[in-house]
Amino acid sequence: MIIDARSVSTGAQIEADICIVGAGLAGLVLAREFIGTSVRICLLESGGRDAEPAAPDSPPYCQNGGLPYAGPKMARARRFGGSTHQWNVPIDGDRFGARLRPLDPIDFEQRDWVPGSGWPFPKTHLDPYYDKAQAICHVEPTSFEVDDWQDQPNRALALSDDRVQTIIYKFVARDTLALGYTEEVSRANNITSLLHADVLDLETPSIPDRITRSRVATLNGTSFNVSAKLFILAGGGIEIPRLLLLSRKSTPNGLGNENDLVGRFFMEHPHFWQGIFVPNDGALLQSTALYNEIHSVKGVAVIGKLALAESVLRRERLLNQNVQLIPGRMPDPFKSRRPDLASVESFRTFASAVLHGQSPGGVERHLKNIAGGLHEIAIAGARKVRNRLLGNEEILVYHFANMMEQTPNPESRVTLGSDRDVFGQLCAKLSWHIAPQDIRSAVRTQQILAEALESAGLGRFYSEMRGEEIPTNLEGGYHYMGTTKMHPNPRHGVVDADCRLHSVQNLFIAGPSVFPTSGYANPVLTIIAMTLRLADHLKREMSI
Repeated sequence: MIIDARSVSTGAQIEADICIVGAGLAGLVLAREFIGTSVRICLLESGGRDAEPAAPDSPPYCQNGGLPYAGPKMARARRFGGSTHQWNVPIDGDRFGARLRPLDPIDFEQRDWVPGSGWPFPKTHLDPYYDKAQAICHVEPTSFEVDDWQDQPNRALALSDDRVQTIIYKFVARDTLALGYTEEVSRANNITSLLHADVLDLETPSIPDRITRSRVATLNGTSFNVSAKLFILAGGGIEIPRLLLLSRKSTPNGLGNENDLVGRFFMEHPHFWQGIFVPNDGALLQSTALYNEIHSVKGVAVIGKLALAESVLRRERLLNQNVQLIPGRMPDPFKSRRPDLASVESFRTFASAVLHGQSPGGVERHLKNIAGGLHEIAIAGARKVRNRLLGNEEILVYHFANMMEQTPNPESRVTLGSDRDVFGQLCAKLSWHIAPQDIRSAVRTQQILAEALESAGLGRFYSEMRGEEIPTNLEGGYHYMGTTKMHPNPRHGVVDADCRLHSVQNLFIAGPSVFPTSGYANPVLTIIAMTLRLADHLKREMSI
């Protein structure tokens, strides 16, 4: 059942067995697990059924205090179904979706070269839930072995260097969850979904060991309370810490923040295009179909990427990373001097923003790059004019599209900012930071991948990375992870191994904010698996 919260009487007291805050991927998966049971679910969603414009007097959803980051603006979908509606990878025809792959076993381990690493359990513990998650997404069989997803002409490259492996990603169509799950949940008799319902804070007794109710408001001025036995926060890795930090009537530093950990360890999957592989033979394109585009095998959309073997990660003490080979055409980078990329990219970014009447992020960084590279910018401009007038032979190349793990960094965090929303609540402030270790790992990973391709006689690699400098085209994948980190010890994490807040007995968190580390795999499959695991735990706790 769906109710517009704007129609609820002010001062109303709504009761449920479980209150879920957020109807995105995690919230929908969790609610769906209780369909047909006697458990009364109240699902609170700040948006409506469809996409709606932001309130005209609303300030930025999230202030920025770190690396330029467009994630909250671009990825947050204020609607029933959340960011599942935003999945934008073209699969086939007019279908769009998201990448699926489980984390690797090493991602769950405590690695002495990755500060803050280690999950409370190994990957084998989560494997049954990964299998169920794949059934939900209709991407079976469950194997991710490359031999199970090869066909002609989609074959893995024959590389003699065993340091490098081919990995497989599958894809789920967004309609499967964005439409299918919203419809199932909306029809369930035991689930009441309240739309346009913004949760302002979570109330506790004077001894804040449990949540008594959530205080809810709507943009038209209605306000009411929801009481429940259990509360689940499923609003994402920025909004969840914000709500905990705002809930401070009985805890001045915010709920669960006794050790100043709420909002810390914000992780993304840094994405950047850096590195050009020039094949010796243009016919190589026919041998790399597995990697070049998404295609269907056994009725499942898949693609291949390159990654390092686990033994290499251990020996070289590297972070996990994968690279997609993107074919394209350009002048041979080995035959002409290429301009300084930082200078040119900064000039393009700055000029585009000014032309569109916008303020570019990272102004000081861009101006510094431009000032230090005016000669390079002139070279780039002259080369572009020359190529247009005289033509310049373009050759087949492969761009390295990198997606990597980020080290958990306590200074990369979500806090409360100074702006206020339409309810007078402090907005979130995101300070995203990349450590030098992350960039060093990316450089070394590229070197090893390039050596494997070159030793196979396939071509040459042109590196575009400069020492520990962050690539100018680096951006996040809209994956907000780590801000309510899971750890058995409350001094090192916000939630325990069951995703329960250490200091609040009836408050749980669903979604990637509990991930202690990120690996390189998109979080969708792990979000579903972890949510299914949480549902099983809650059923046991409620003796269902």
